[in-house]
Amino acid sequence: MARSEETQPWTDVLEPEELAFVRRFVLASGSLKEMAEEYGVSYPTIRQRLDELIEKVRLSTKEKPMSELRRVVRQMVEEGSLDLVDARKLLAAGTKDVKAVQSKPEGGSR
Repeated sequence: MARSEETQPWTDVLEPEELAFVRRFVLASGSLKEMAEEYGVSYPTIRQRLDELIEKVRLSTKEKPMSELRRVVRQMVEEGSLDLVDARKLLAAGTKDVKAVQSKPEGGSR
């Protein structure tokens, strides 16, 4: 099996109203601003609801917690201060750096 998740699909842990929220989010192209307008609530309220859903899905799939770099980049994309192409480049560079550090032998060069 290619996937490590042998449990139920992540959508099975969501309540019907949570699935409806996810559906609306996708149809809004991930725009939290648009979602806030549709629900008639503030942006922080929608952000909090999405964060709660993310955590619920994460716990159900036992994913690793989000790195600080990924959290900051995601927030910058959502705020519009960073475009998706550049965000992907930053995350790829961060992954590359982590792998480089992990592959260095302990005690420096020999």
